[in-house]
Amino acid sequence: MIDFNKDYILENEKVKLIPLEEKHFENLLEFSVNEPEIWKYNAFGGNGKENLQKYIETALSNKKSRTEYPFVAIDKKTDKIVGSTRFYLINIINKTLELGYTWYGKNFQGTYINKNCKYLLLSFAFDELGFERVGFRANAKNNRSIAAMKNIGCTTEGIMRNYGYDADGERIDAIFLSIIKDEWKMILKKELKSKIEL
Repeated sequence: MIDFNKDYILENEKVKLIPLEEKHFENLLEFSVNEPEIWKYNAFGGNGKENLQKYIETALSNKKSRTEYPFVAIDKKTDKIVGSTRFYLINIINKTLELGYTWYGKNFQGTYINKNCKYLLLSFAFDELGFERVGFRANAKNNRSIAAMKNIGCTTEGIMRNYGYDADGERIDAIFLSIIKDEWKMILKKELKSKIEL
């Protein structure tokens, strides 16, 4: 199972994921200030300097509480931090977690970054940590995010109506998706690996 005191580093030839730290504030600030559209669908996103500080503090506090494990994503071609993602709602007893709070700078969206990061994170969760289910969710209007999740093999489970808020404080429906260990082992790992090798 996951060791919250350990600094996990996940990498392949294209991307590297390292634990989020306070010092990464400066690396992430350019996206927070200059690309507000990144946070359109997120009620508690990191848009603006103060919100980003709170975003990082919350992630690190939840890591101490052993409910989340946040990462920053590095593009190995440029050696540049390009976004962030995390495991959250980690349930050791049921061997389930969710993978989300994922965002990348605009220039890195729709590139090799997301699929490679997801491959590393899913391999880590299922193959090394022994989790049985990885859940995903999104604002039901966030078509880009939903398409990305389906593209890596997620199965749609349903819509939770009036589930939360967007960045403007409007109520939203949320779509829930998942991958389970048997699907990963038998089909999806191989399929996703073939996609990142293109």
